[in-house]
Amino acid sequence: MRCYDCLQEARNDITGIGVCSRCGLAACENHARVRQVKVTRQLGMGASSGRIPARRVVCHTCDMAETSH
Repeated sequence: MRCYDCLQEARNDITGIGVCSRCGLAACENHARVRQVKVTRQLGMGASSGRIPARRVVCHTCDMAETSH
């Protein structure tokens, strides 16, 4: 799989390292961002979160959209 953002920049030889968890496009090591996310589960009337955060991959565009506020 090839990185979508690199293809848009006319660099079609860059291999993707992951798939964005928001939009589903492939991203290379330059365009991918690895973020930590809290894992929660329902516990009775509330939610419980784990001590160890999970990780997820997002592309540069989705990362900018999530952190722009």
